[in-house]
Amino acid sequence: MRSILIPTVAASLLSGGAAAAAPAGDPSGTWLTEDGRAKIKIEKCGPNAAHACGKVVWLKTPLNDQGQPRTDIKNPDPTKRTRPVIGLTLMDGLKPEDGAYKGQIYNAEEGKIYDVSVSRESAGELAISGCMMKILCGSQTWTKAPDEFAQATPVKAKAATVKPAAN
Repeated sequence: MRSILIPTVAASLLSGGAAAAAPAGDPSGTWLTEDGRAKIKIEKCGPNAAHACGKVVWLKTPLNDQGQPRTDIKNPDPTKRTRPVIGLTLMDGLKPEDGAYKGQIYNAEEGKIYDVSVSRESAGELAISGCMMKILCGSQTWTKAPDEFAQATPVKAKAATVKPAAN
């Protein structure tokens, strides 16, 4: 099955000692998607911070072929197609259930929403399992990435200036 993930999307959790302090199964942190094309930051959200939400914070290829920031062009809602992928919420309000966080994930590459289960495999790995209509299922393992990321908001590249050679 195609990647159940985001556009070109995801990143890493809290570092060493801080990660150890997180509750068992807590998916919080920055995670690199299995294909390495995106980093997703997952944080606690909702009432009493009981849920988990995730958004795209980095893309391997942040600009499209026209040199513009990638947008949510496959969204079924035409009014949302100009939203930048970086900063886009993919998971909102995942609820803890049976040792995992469950809810829905948005795949910007397809403009579709899938049921998802997110659980910690280890301090450095996050299992992502998703299904469409409970029959088409797939899974990925995301790896922990540094919370610091060089790319925040993509900026269009400027043309280089060429100086003539001195004779």
